[in-house]
Amino acid sequence: QLQASGGGLVQAGGSLRLSCTASGGTFAGYTVGWFRQIPGKEREFIAGTKLNAGSTYYADSVKGRFTISRDNAKTTVYLQMNSLNPEDTARYYCAADRHVILSNIRSPRAYDNWGQGTLVTVSS
Repeated sequence: QLQASGGGLVQAGGSLRLSCTASGGTFAGYTVGWFRQIPGKEREFIAGTKLNAGSTYYADSVKGRFTISRDNAKTTVYLQMNSLNPEDTARYYCAADRHVILSNIRSPRAYDNWGQGTLVTVSS
């Protein structure tokens, strides 16, 4: 079971760091993705990482502003979000799966395990 945390209210230009943890285990061997969703819209890929390879992938909309990383024990995956703007307001979800192929890393359907989401609100 995944737990996402770290959301909150921040002013435009500010930063937040989201965390994703897996209860009772680690992310070793997994692909972990961060997605976001606003009501009435589809879930949008933000960033992903293949834990064993250490490779990272980003949506164009956040490249250069957001950074996905993990701790050394591979128990937590972070999403550092800088230079936030009101368009970043959404509920953010982390997802994980062992069998995500690279061509599908941006697809929510590639992931079987999801956290409950954490709300990020950016005020102007």
